[in-house]
Amino acid sequence: MKQTLINVIKNMLSKKSTDLFIAESKNTELKKTLNIFDLLILGVSAVVGTGIFTIIGSAIAGSADGLGAGTAIVFSMLIAALASLFSALAYSEIAAMIPVAGSAYTFTYATMGEFMAWMVGWILMLEYAIGNITVATAWTGYLVQLLKGFKHILPDFVVNYPLWLRNDFRSMYAICDKYGWDVHDKMPFINLPFGIEMPVAINIPAIFIVFVLTILLIKGVKESTRVAGIMVFVNLSIIISFVIVGAKYVAPENWVPFAPNGFEGILAGTFIIFFAYIGFDAISTAAEETKNPQRDLPIAIIGTLVLCTVLYVSVALVLTGVIPLGNIDTQAPLAHAMRAIGKNWYAGAISVGALCALTSVLLVYQLGTTRIFYAIARDNFLPKNIMKIHPKFKTPHIITWLSGIIVILGSLFMDLNISAELCNYGTFASFVIICIEVLILRKTEPTRYRPFKVPFCPLFPILGIVMCSCFMIYKSLSGGDSSLYFLLWVIMGLTIYILYGYKNKRNKEDL
Repeated sequence: MKQTLINVIKNMLSKKSTDLFIAESKNTELKKTLNIFDLLILGVSAVVGTGIFTIIGSAIAGSADGLGAGTAIVFSMLIAALASLFSALAYSEIAAMIPVAGSAYTFTYATMGEFMAWMVGWILMLEYAIGNITVATAWTGYLVQLLKGFKHILPDFVVNYPLWLRNDFRSMYAICDKYGWDVHDKMPFINLPFGIEMPVAINIPAIFIVFVLTILLIKGVKESTRVAGIMVFVNLSIIISFVIVGAKYVAPENWVPFAPNGFEGILAGTFIIFFAYIGFDAISTAAEETKNPQRDLPIAIIGTLVLCTVLYVSVALVLTGVIPLGNIDTQAPLAHAMRAIGKNWYAGAISVGALCALTSVLLVYQLGTTRIFYAIARDNFLPKNIMKIHPKFKTPHIITWLSGIIVILGSLFMDLNISAELCNYGTFASFVIICIEVLILRKTEPTRYRPFKVPFCPLFPILGIVMCSCFMIYKSLSGGDSSLYFLLWVIMGLTIYILYGYKNKRNKEDL
């Protein structure tokens, strides 16, 4: 019994050498088609989307789960960018040193062993898959805004189609409670045995866009980045023009009080807006499909972070200067701001830009989810047959469908705020671990070639660990359901590893 326990612990702590990872990546069936421009497109696609078109409204004005930062959201953004920078540097060093699929999951396997690798992979699936639910929900919101602009052209049943066909059931209950409506009048119910009523709410636009992008990703990563490139161009054009047009209507008195909820509001805003910064690590998930990963990955990761921070701060200053804090919309803040100053035509253009931005974010998150699934299945923690490569398109089509189905099912019962906060917990956890791994590898493999090195090590990785850990602790102490859901997700991952992953890996290795 004692020897068995020792063997189990030994297996859980067993590491996979970086040389083996690199050797496997050289024999991969995935096509190496991405260059630095493609990686930048992936990064900007993931970062400049939900945060700047949707989440920024809640971060400024506040929500039921937290205070708003007001105009001081610019400080929240800079704090989030600084914490992200330390992690981005860590990602850059390790991704260039170990350029394989799987992101932090792969890096953890090489530094902390099998068990921690599985848990990090499970958390990354939370970050990307649940994050995709957030984006898909926001996509529906902007589609509704766009349709409203055609109310004199399109029939009413298209412009104002039923609420239960564009929301999850949790959101339906919240909407009915807000306006004092009877939920039975706004949403159908199915009568189950024992007097149980099951609400029916289906976010059809979210399901549709996820379905379409799943098919696109099966067609190929290069093809997906071309589509993302077009959308990024439209997206950036809309954002830059919003700053230019809106700057003419900025009233400095709207910036007073600058921080209505003080430092607590700034911290709350930081936690919310951090969702906007999670996309840059998606670049590392495509390392195995990059032509020159040692050179291109660090440039793309850090370049994405810097560019997007400048855009975020600019938009925040204009948005809070155009309309008073109390009038900022939390669903479609930029479009609402343009309507407030009489630019209805431009509000429609913003809705188009937002749809492009959110679509590109969905595309990149879905890519990240599939590549993490692929890496985990390759290591036998999940059934190996799900990682089959499509004979024509050379993409993991089964995993891609599986990822899409997870997002579609999640969109039926998770609202935007809960999924965003859950995604943030996953992001903070992965950022902490990636910084720890830099410190470990500096000790265990000091002579390994590093095309890029984190400057001022160990100071910068330690600062990344402290900042991200403090954000997680702060949010957990401030209440809300997301911390409980994150704990449940971790317990679920632990259970799967104990009941299936550990045993399956041993069985496969014995064959």
